[in-house]
Parts: sequence; C-alpha cells; structure tokens
Amino acid sequence: MDFDALRASTLAFVEANQGWTPLIVGVLAFCESLAFLSLLVPATFLLLGIGAMMGAVGIPFWPVMLAGALGAALGDWLSYEFGHHYKDGAKQMWPMRRYPTLVARAEDFCRKWGAGGIVIGRFIGPARAVVPLIAGVFGVKRLPFQIANVTSALAWAFLMLAPGAGILSYFKG
Repeated sequence: MDFDALRASTLAFVEANQGWTPLIVGVLAFCESLAFLSLLVPATFLLLGIGAMMGAVGIPFWPVMLAGALGAALGDWLSYEFGHHYKDGAKQMWPMRRYPTLVARAEDFCRKWGAGGIVIGRFIGPARAVVPLIAGVFGVKRLPFQIANVTSALAWAFLMLAPGAGILSYFKG
C-alpha cells in the first residue's frame, strides 16, 4: 500500500470537500477503533494529516473533534459488544487466533485495570481496538466500560487533531 498516495488523495478530498470533514474523521476514527478493521485502515496516519490540514485551511475544530470522538466510541462499543456476545469464541476468530500472545496480554491488561484499561488502551496503538473486544469477552460491566469509552474517546480525538489544527495556541494565553 502506498501510504503517501493514500494520504495525499485523502487530504486532497478533505480539502476539496471541507463540509464532509466531520463525517470522514468520524468514519476513520470508527475504523481505527473497531477490532479487526483497525488492522486494515491506516486511520491514525490519516487523522494526524487531517488535523494538520484543518489548521492550514481553517476547518472548524470542534465539530470534527466531536465526530472523531463519536466514531471512536462507536467502534469500541461495537468491539465490546462483539466480545460480550461471542465470549471465548471471539478469540478463535481471525485475526485473534493468529495472535494468542497479544490476546493473553490484553486479557491480563483487562484483569488488572478493568474499565480503566479502556482509557489506557485507547492511547496504545495495537491495543486500541483489541482491549474493548477483550473487555467484552472478559465481562467488564457495560456502564463502567461506556464511561471509560466515551471519556477516553473525547480525549483521544482531541489529542489526535488539536496539535495539527493549532487549537493548542488558543490555550497559551
């Protein structure tokens, strides 16, 4: 996959269709957070580029950031529900069965941190989409999961987009 061509075409599309930026960012964040799909879509790479472009062309920050948080929260929620529904059977599906060590580490992580692990896992690349799935398998309760999911999605989306968008300059005083 030619990442430079993908980045260039995505950024060109966003620049030409600025009104679609919240939807594009929401879909990318969803893909980044959804178990299995996150392995196929280089969303972090694209989100950082979109954040930088937003500052350069003046795309409003808050609607895009909120759309990114919503997409990330929905991706984690769906991953959690998938794990909750399939339980241990989820670990036997591709690609989980190919990475038993990663799955075991994610289980240990959930056992140690519970719903708090969702917040931590959101900021660790490979764990981002696996931890919610394993949290569902492991039986983390829904309400604590969702609280951690939504709050970490808001923080993650802000941190992914704000530096490039120049939003941090507003807080310097």
